[in-house]
Amino acid sequence: MKRRLLSLGSVLALVTVLLSGAPAAADTSACTHHWSGPQICIRLEGRNHWNSVTGIWVNSPRSIKTRKIRLSLNGQQFGSAQTAQRVGATLSYHWSGFDTGTDTKVCVRFEGIGRVACDTTKYIGSRASF
Repeated sequence: MKRRLLSLGSVLALVTVLLSGAPAAADTSACTHHWSGPQICIRLEGRNHWNSVTGIWVNSPRSIKTRKIRLSLNGQQFGSAQTAQRVGATLSYHWSGFDTGTDTKVCVRFEGIGRVACDTTKYIGSRASF
């Protein structure tokens, strides 16, 4: 009987921890998979249909201080081109949180570079993080 109560107590403690945890974030990132030339990355931060997006040119030449960058959602350009700026060794631009939709293919492309970095938004609900 004592063993059973201990097991039940352990289960209740685990359930309490799981239910009190903060909801999981949907933060993801993806980069082009070419080992030579420009390395372009995209980072999504948020959850479900509400995300912020950052486009990053990881290995940009130091002589380049700014470059136009475009954001597209499911192949359609979102707004006008923005100007990415040098931050340390990279060029980047950050779009603040907006309704990206779920299961949306989000891509960034720097002007003059043929490579595109894409990621897809996902619906994760309100799961607890582990």
